[in-house]
Amino acid sequence: MPHGNLNQSPLGSLGNSIKDRVRPANAAELDGIPWLPTLTPAERRRAEAALVVGEAEPGDLVCRVGRSPTYWFGVVEGLLKMSNDNADGGSVTYTGVPPGGWFGEGTVMKREPYRYNIQALRRSVVAGLPIESFHWLLDHSIGFNRFVMNQLNERLGQFIAALEIDRLNNPDARVARNLVSLFNPVLYPGVGEVLRITQQELAYLVGLSRQRVNEALNGLSAQGLIRVEYGGLRVLDLPGLRATAMSNKKNASAETETS
Repeated sequence: MPHGNLNQSPLGSLGNSIKDRVRPANAAELDGIPWLPTLTPAERRRAEAALVVGEAEPGDLVCRVGRSPTYWFGVVEGLLKMSNDNADGGSVTYTGVPPGGWFGEGTVMKREPYRYNIQALRRSVVAGLPIESFHWLLDHSIGFNRFVMNQLNERLGQFIAALEIDRLNNPDARVARNLVSLFNPVLYPGVGEVLRITQQELAYLVGLSRQRVNEALNGLSAQGLIRVEYGGLRVLDLPGLRATAMSNKKNASAETETS
């Protein structure tokens, strides 16, 4: 099984600055990787020996459109965004990736070039599992297969919801829906009840101005659904936040039909 060789730039698809900061994962970082507990002891030892981590600075690209995957990636700490460029030169953001989130399993499974960029919004620690190690686990581990299937299922629902919100073009629904997505306990188990994110970072993910995001957050806070804290957001009522996002979506749909 391939092992990360620091002298040979193990995260080969990353920018030079990230490759220069690659190292083996420490015990605390391994404890935060959600799929490791699904493995048998022998499988886990094999995976831990292959895992490496790299430190990404704001603006660094972890994955780039058109590059072939060499690793399956996950966020140990920090915040990434998944985006792509439009034909008109603009950029569309699909989702944010907070701590505990692993992404790109579909691309790694098919060994096809990336169709999106993954960029660090802040200083982040990113873990990488070599692509051959990923496929070995698919071939040998039932627990790992179940984890990957759950990931794919949750992500499908996430992107369908994102598409609906973008078409409705309702700012409040977009903010609420994005928060629900970022607090998804299956995709992002490292978030917990508090998401470390600034209003400007959330604005980047939602595609709205910081002022408009602030208005939406104030409204959600007034309903007792969230609390804006120093350096982040705390969800007080996740089911209520989901209900609000769906309610806003229905209201926006009705407005669209009558306009």
